Amino acid sequence: MPRRATPSVTASTGLWSVLAFGLNLAWEIAHVRLYTLWTEADGLGVAWALFHCTVGDVVIALGAFLLAAIVLGRVDWPVSRPCAGSIVVAASTMAYTFWSEWYNVYRVGSWRYTELMPTIFGIGLSPLLQWLIAPIVMVIAYRRICEKRTEKLTMH
Repeated sequence: MPRRATPSVTASTGLWSVLAFGLNLAWEIAHVRLYTLWTEADGLGVAWALFHCTVGDVVIALGAFLLAAIVLGRVDWPVSRPCAGSIVVAASTMAYTFWSEWYNVYRVGSWRYTELMPTIFGIGLSPLLQWLIAPIVMVIAYRRICEKRTEKLTMH
């Protein structure tokens, strides 16, 4: 059985970042109407906010990816230890999001929820679910991409 090479940090974080950008952009577009920005800004302002928030999500996801790599001692944790890594990522991103939403909504007023935003302890449920669901979907996609790549390499 051929030994699988451990991917580089650059390759691993690059793939994770691309997945994070695509998935979080879709989520941001889906839940933007739960924030007052949707009715208070013009189209360009909304587009900028979607891009800005998505880039921020990528930074959050990348930080959590690296935290999981450090905790688990493996940069290939989405393949080698997907459950443990997903727990580290989801827990750290949800904790950060809980703080960030509280800080930005109640402390500095960077954004506000509409009455449509379901909340838990006053924090928007949509951003919390984003960081519960997105890491799991990202791990599944990461693993599938790596499996396809491995299949192609073993065929040649």
